[in-house]
Amino acid sequence: MSEGALFDCSSCNVEGAIQAQAQLHHAYLLGLQLRVSHQVSDDDVERWMFRLFRKQHEEKFLESFEKLGLTGLPDAVACAKYHVLSNSIGGVNVEFLPESDQKAWVRFRYPRWMYFGPALCGVPVGVSRGFLKGWYAHNGVSLGNPRLGYVCVSEDMTEEFGLCGYFKEYDHELSEDERLQFAKGEIPPAYCASQQPEPPSSHWNTERLRKANRNYAVDFVRNALVALRTTLPEEQALALARSAARLTGLQYFQETRFLTGCNDGDLVSAVHYLQVMSAGLGDESELLDSPSCEQRLRIRSPRIVRACEPLERVFVLNAWQCLWQGALASFRDMKTLSVEEQGDDLILTLTELQR
Repeated sequence: MSEGALFDCSSCNVEGAIQAQAQLHHAYLLGLQLRVSHQVSDDDVERWMFRLFRKQHEEKFLESFEKLGLTGLPDAVACAKYHVLSNSIGGVNVEFLPESDQKAWVRFRYPRWMYFGPALCGVPVGVSRGFLKGWYAHNGVSLGNPRLGYVCVSEDMTEEFGLCGYFKEYDHELSEDERLQFAKGEIPPAYCASQQPEPPSSHWNTERLRKANRNYAVDFVRNALVALRTTLPEEQALALARSAARLTGLQYFQETRFLTGCNDGDLVSAVHYLQVMSAGLGDESELLDSPSCEQRLRIRSPRIVRACEPLERVFVLNAWQCLWQGALASFRDMKTLSVEEQGDDLILTLTELQR
């Protein structure tokens, strides 16, 4: 491809790149949780998760109701179906277990998307509590129904049978402290396959589901970084975010290159890898003029920061670029990467590691 021309991704494995980006960002989200959880207090972890999931809730909850075909349902039922549908679109296995119009259960099945593999053993319970307070406890508030709350009967880290509980509409208004309650020991109704909701096919074809799965992971990463910046001292937050990103890039380069059909080779191979991966995010890229000892690439308006405020953008980019620095350092002939901003775009400069 000539310098200055937009990357033509028609001949590359875009489906593989979309999947690679979904898996890479999913892994980074978990790596970030583990890195942070082992460096700060449980209270800080819970506050971080609360801010992350409240931000996710405010961005996603109400806008998705009509797209998921939930308008007009009883609130408890609609909320339970929402969490089954939205999670399934993101690749998360959740079951809908209705009991009545005023009480409907959700049960997350193993393996958990958020804590895949044995990493579940290293995640503190504050992650779950922040999640429940930030999102589930706020559903009634968002729907304008002060009688709607969530009751948790089982959690992951407490070694029961996984995250499970029910949305319940009470006969009285709930105080803030009553919106999330615990009733350990209650057992959900039996599973019925015919009761499971499916997203409307008019909105969710195969291609859109594939991209939604990717966006689910990418949005979580962006909002996790934004929330971390306001939870910890910024220098500490950035150091943890960069460390987790670099380690994730190092660990996942081989998996992502196989998914995209890229080579573990020279600088041309490395810049091609970044272009294909950028296409997997829907980002446009172009090669820039550069001397023979390096490759320069422009990424136009990267998706990861399109929804960020200026200070959030700086923080997110400073952390996120370490994913790619880690990936390039994982080449057999190791590469280095420097990143600079140019307006809304990123300029990436790749060089071979000097021995």
